[in-house]
This record gives sequence, structure tokens and C-alpha cells, in this order.
Amino acid sequence: MRHDVIMPALGMAQDSGLIVAWHKAAGDAVAKGDVLFEVETDKATMEVEAQADGFLNGVRAQAGEEVPVGNVIAVIGDSAEEVPHDAPGEAAPGDNDSPTETDAIPEGAGVIMPALGMAQDSGLIVAWHKAPGDAVASTDILFEVETDKSTVEVEAGHDGYLAAVLAEAGEEAPVGETIAVISAEKPAAPVRRSRSGATAPAPAAPPTTPAPEPEKPAPRTAAAPQARADGRILASPKARRLALEQGLDLNRLVAAGHPQPYHVADLEVLRALPDEAATAPAQATRHLTADLPDEGFTEFAAWAAAEAGLTDTNALLAGLAAASLDHDTTTIRVETEANATTYHVPAGPLGGITRADTDVPVDLTLRDLRQTRISSLVLGAEAQPVLTLTAHASGLTLTLECTGDALTAPQAIALLSGFAGRMEQPLRHLL
Repeated sequence: MRHDVIMPALGMAQDSGLIVAWHKAAGDAVAKGDVLFEVETDKATMEVEAQADGFLNGVRAQAGEEVPVGNVIAVIGDSAEEVPHDAPGEAAPGDNDSPTETDAIPEGAGVIMPALGMAQDSGLIVAWHKAPGDAVASTDILFEVETDKSTVEVEAGHDGYLAAVLAEAGEEAPVGETIAVISAEKPAAPVRRSRSGATAPAPAAPPTTPAPEPEKPAPRTAAAPQARADGRILASPKARRLALEQGLDLNRLVAAGHPQPYHVADLEVLRALPDEAATAPAQATRHLTADLPDEGFTEFAAWAAAEAGLTDTNALLAGLAAASLDHDTTTIRVETEANATTYHVPAGPLGGITRADTDVPVDLTLRDLRQTRISSLVLGAEAQPVLTLTAHASGLTLTLECTGDALTAPQAIALLSGFAGRMEQPLRHLL
């Protein structure tokens, strides 16, 4: 089966990437997970893995070439001899044969499904924050996308007007596929279309008189509950965070048939559900511990201060914790008995870590209680995963607490195991 290899988006503001080197040649057999090529952006150089088994052929871009994000640069096919590209003038397999629909899409800058992780090959659209025809600025939140690791708000990236929406909320789109178009001029006939091809021209302008809001939200009804077959709940990051902080279970909205995706306003509907639903089981929590007989972080921190001028010990802790989460960029809050500091941790060297505002949402809280007499704890899950460090003889005890909604069991195990290894031998994991 043919699988297109595209230039990935390794950052939200990236529009192209420079191919540094190919690790496979045309005709080579490749396995899913093999390093296929290296790409350089203005921030980092990353190795890109193959997303399918097969043979590499049809290489369109060589080392040293800069390629726009989303462009096909090679094909992984069933055999080394497979003809990967369509002849000039022929439609690619799966293309819509109707020229009317293609011509109906206004011209403008394409918005693609971004790659939010190196192993990601698709993303689930949670919600659109703009409607076709709306004016947008490059920094406006355009839509939310969910991967197997997180839900992320994606900015428009261009100034102009949302001329076309080519995938609906609740649909999954491959990384690199164009899912919207932003035009420089206000479109006369903005388009809204699902990935299945159903097209419904959007109104050129919203109604001048909005409908009055009800005094008290009531649960919306639907012919059938809008639950996904894979069990995932579509909700904005803010709605998830507030629901967790307030002890509200979004599964109750699913059971009541309330349409997804969920936003902050839907929490009022959740609170208004009958009291008997409040007896439903609470969200499962995860509590994991790891004991380190010896730790190498103290010696590493002294070396980093002397040799690299990295004197902020909390920033180093944040860097090791972020590396264990395996996100492209991460926000970590480090808490001690005396204070709390929030850090923005990008991918790359520890010297790139910067302080962030204390009120921004964080991906993980790290509590450093090594200087206290506390040796073990069970505090319960919070709005985000919490890693706690406590002294244990000559080593450390690491405790991870989170909800099942925040991290799956494999993700929680990987986070704690990775952080334990980095605290035990920091230099080994950095080199």
C-alpha cells in the first residue's frame, strides 16, 4: 500500500524544512520506526522516522533542498520498482474526480494538519474557533487538535479571512493535509466541507441579530449519543482543566447524549444534570513510585553551574522532567517549600529554558521536597500530573500522581521511568 512521505511541521510557525541528509536510498527496504531523513528548521535538527513498512522510492527532494511543509518528498511502496508518482495530468488515487468542488475552494494560504510529535501521523480536530468568512489574525486560535498525547490549540499563522474549512470537528486528518484556506480578501462564497467530500457553502456574513441565550442551559438532545467508538471525549483544553479542578466528570455529558466537542459553557449543562448522576464513579487516579538507591542529579547540577553557567537548579529539574514527557515544547512548574517557578522548556539544550508567567497552564508540576522530612505521600490527583521528589537514604523516592484522563497507564509508566533514569544518570541521557 502506498504511503506518502511529507515534509513534517516540527513547529507551529514553521512553513518549510531543509533536508540535511537521507538515511535511506531509493529502493531500500524500510521498517516503520527507521530513521528516514534529517530535517532542519530555524530552531533544531530532527530525525524523521518512517511511518510504514515497505520500500523507499520516488524521492522528489535531495539533501540540501528546502521543502514547504506538507509537500510529498518520497513514497513508501510495496516494492522497490513501484511507480510512485502520478503521470502529469492524472489525478492521484483517492482524489475527488469532481472539478466543481476543487474549483469552488477559494485561493489562499493552506492550513495543514500539524505534526505535534515525531510519531504522529494524524490528528483529531476537536473544534474550530473561527467560522468560514471570519476575519483572522496570524496569532488567533483557529482550531484545536487532539493526538494520542495531548490537545493543542493551533494558531492561524496568516492574516486574512477563513475562506474554506475542509474538515469538520470530530474528523481525523493525516499530518500535512490541507484542512483550511486563509485568503487575503474576504471571500464571496466561503466553503465548509467535510473530509468525506460533502460541501455546504457557508453564509457570507453572520446573522445581524443573534438569538437570545437561555437563562439556564439545558442538556441538548440528539438522536443518538455523540460518543466516539474509541472512547475519546472531544473537549477544549480549558474545559478539561476546569472540569478536573471542579470535580466534574465529562463522561456524564456523553452518557446524557450531549453533543461533542465540549467547551466551558457545557460545564453549566453538566452541573444541571440530575443529582443521581453524581453518584457515578469518580475518574480513576494513578499513583506510581520509584526508589533510586543513588542519585546523580546533585553532582550534575554542580557540574552544569561550573562548566556551563547553568545555576538555576529548578530549571535543570524542569528540563529533565520535560524530556521525560517527550513533548516538543513543555511548561513545567517547579514547587519547593519556599516558592514556585514556572518554566517554558523547548526541545533542545537546557540553556534554552526560560521562565514563564506563573498563571499559565502547565503540563506537569514537579514538587521538590528533598529538603523536608517527608519520605512518602499520597495527595491525590490534581489538574495536571504531579511528580514529587523526596529524600530516601542516600537516594530519592519519586512519586507520580495523575488522573487516568491526563495520562494513560503506559504514558504514566514511561514518564516515571524516564525521569528516574535522568535523575540517576543525567549526563548519560543528555549525551
